[in-house]
Amino acid sequence: MLLGTIQTIMTGTAVPFTRPETFSGIDKRPRTGSVGVGLEGLEGDEQGDRRVHGGPDKAIHHYPYDHYRHWRQAFGDRKLLQAPGAFGENISTVGITEENICMGDIISCGSTVLEVSQTRQPCWKLDDRFAVRGVALEMQRSGKVGWYYRVLKPGAFEVGAALNLIDRPNAEWPLRRVLQLLYVNPMDLDALTRLQSLRLPPSWEKIVANRIRTSTVESWAKRLGGPGFDAGESHG
Repeated sequence: MLLGTIQTIMTGTAVPFTRPETFSGIDKRPRTGSVGVGLEGLEGDEQGDRRVHGGPDKAIHHYPYDHYRHWRQAFGDRKLLQAPGAFGENISTVGITEENICMGDIISCGSTVLEVSQTRQPCWKLDDRFAVRGVALEMQRSGKVGWYYRVLKPGAFEVGAALNLIDRPNAEWPLRRVLQLLYVNPMDLDALTRLQSLRLPPSWEKIVANRIRTSTVESWAKRLGGPGFDAGESHG
């Protein structure tokens, strides 16, 4: 089943970022021609902090250009929002969103095969990139976060390549449902137990297991705001 086609492909190198001793590859640039895709992402793409970005479970970030209208309404028609790439995405499309993509979807694109591995967990670097406090929190609240792929079969793709759904093993888990569980109804123990049965990245396995075991929600303060963030705003 055809889901859509790639409109823009972007990569970036890791460079010093806004705060002391921080680095980021969020400022990505469009690519032309065929782009190689390995198990850890696109050829020429880098991440500034490999502890929390990149790796096999977050090899490629897909962000719907459909969401840019929301961001222009929320924060104004900023230069960053005039073209894809504002959020550090690798792939930009129209018509594919968290509403119609599911956890574990298997998708072919060019000569690659990809698997939807997790939704994005927005962090403070978005606030710094836009020079506005609250961008990361609004991304989380709105559910307009995008998602990551694992690369099941390395290869290459280019702008215009079709994204074809090969398999949907978890049709009951569209990403909008996952996001509701993560941030809106975070202590739905029955749903958490069901989510736990899916193929999750290790960091998510830990989050879900800890919620079930402790009946508490992890703090989001450090991720959302970085140093000095008001912890009172760290939970939905």
